[in-house]
Amino acid sequence: MKRYGNLYPEIIEFENILLAARKAQKGKCFREQVLPFNYNLETELIKIQQELEGKTYQPGNYRTFYIQEPKIRMISAAPYRDRVVHHSLCNVILPILETTFIADSYANRLGFGTHRALERFVKFSRSSRYVLQCDIQKYFPSIDHEILKGLLRRKIKCPDTLWLIDTIIDNSNEQLAVIDHFQGDELLTPLQRRRGLPIGNLTSQFFANVYLNGFDHFIKEELQVKKYLRYVDDFALFSDDWGFLAEARLAIEEYLSKLRIKIHPVKSQLFATKHGTNFVGFRIFPDSIRVRTENLRRARRRVRGMQNDYIQGRISQEKVSQSIQSWFAHLEHGDTWQLRRKIFTSIVWARG
Repeated sequence: MKRYGNLYPEIIEFENILLAARKAQKGKCFREQVLPFNYNLETELIKIQQELEGKTYQPGNYRTFYIQEPKIRMISAAPYRDRVVHHSLCNVILPILETTFIADSYANRLGFGTHRALERFVKFSRSSRYVLQCDIQKYFPSIDHEILKGLLRRKIKCPDTLWLIDTIIDNSNEQLAVIDHFQGDELLTPLQRRRGLPIGNLTSQFFANVYLNGFDHFIKEELQVKKYLRYVDDFALFSDDWGFLAEARLAIEEYLSKLRIKIHPVKSQLFATKHGTNFVGFRIFPDSIRVRTENLRRARRRVRGMQNDYIQGRISQEKVSQSIQSWFAHLEHGDTWQLRRKIFTSIVWARG
């Protein structure tokens, strides 16, 4: 396997850091942290460059908050200058590792994404009798730092680049507690190993794909599963052979234990596709694609909240229109014409 060196000069090049800043500010130009940074843009970028060059760079503190859709997730927002550094790193190392990803890994990849994953999932589901659908339990909080660093070192040998990668990983904030024991562990082993990546970082999303990349290849090449796809920590195997998928589950559990992660004992199931399968907010049947009830309920709550904000003058009509169009564009990937029509006609946007 080819390993790449001498990457750091490209990472700390001023033009690369400038490009990183442009990517980091996309859609966020008027945010509180971004405005003062951009006001002194050249000075700020030179300061980042000097800190990276002298290896004095130290990440700042995360701002954390929680969302529930449907389960509670802790989201961590890094300081803006750190996000510029994340983009600077990923600009260089992402293209190298991207070439090693399988074609059916869809999350956080340019040109892939939710809707392309849904299209592939529907194709696999409607051409197979059975599906083994799995969800990794507490994935981001469970990612083991030592294992992740080892996986990255299989492709990258540049010492300075590895220093920056380790600095970002080591400064991950504390995540939701996960106490899992694996074969060979002592009682305190789970507490002694550093784990968890902050959800919300560009680097975390990228590292999460790297962490399961070997697993993807194991499914495709060792287990010889022809119909397989993954979206972040959700993955599915399709086949007409129930026994084959049942045996595959045992092999999957054994492989994932080497990464010190586990599939969810309840959400991971083997069943007939004719009964319908849930994926990225939709429920896929042999003859239709419907919006999942809980997703529709949450979306309607958001629309009502946005409707109230508009009536009270807290958001503009342009913002409302963008949000509604975005949601409807997502719904168009299912059999939802009547649903969209019903929702649209029920919305009242008149201000008092």
